[in-house]
Amino acid sequence: MSSDDPIAFAVIGGTGMTEIEGLEVLHREVVHTPYGEPSGQVTHGVIGGQRIAFLARHGYTHNIPPHKVNYRANIWALKSLGVEKVVAIAAVGGITAHMKPETLIIPDQIIDYTYGRNHTFYEEGLNAVTHIDFTYPYCENMRQALLQAGKQASVDLVAGGTYAATQGPRLETAAEIRRLNAMAVSWSA
Repeated sequence: MSSDDPIAFAVIGGTGMTEIEGLEVLHREVVHTPYGEPSGQVTHGVIGGQRIAFLARHGYTHNIPPHKVNYRANIWALKSLGVEKVVAIAAVGGITAHMKPETLIIPDQIIDYTYGRNHTFYEEGLNAVTHIDFTYPYCENMRQALLQAGKQASVDLVAGGTYAATQGPRLETAAEIRRLNAMAVSWSA
């Protein structure tokens, strides 16, 4: 496999994931974007016979806090390399009892509690407002592929859940966790 082969998908690693075990690194690439600099060089590599790209969301030395991550630059950089599919890994706290530590969850919904961040590429030079349908924010084909891969690897996965994206880097207060838990309980009732 060469660096000319198409990239099957990209992985964006979250806290604690600055590399992928078993990734055969082909090369690293600096990508400049119209949105500023991404979190670091894009690592090109091969794993499981697939050519992938990898980017550490918080930087390879884990020095970029969540509210300072240039999300648009990260996505633009990957797209400019031909990436069509992204798996983003996040280390999070589980609110409900079945989401205990070391549980892998393939979410199907998100609630975004972040603020002060750029949330769109559609801001400048528009002839009309561009609305984005976010009803189902995760690609169902990718979700099913991840669930199937987990099953084949005998990894316990939770198929579905809501990712509550909070501001960071501060963790949530006890009251905020109680509120999130109350919402989770009311949704499952």
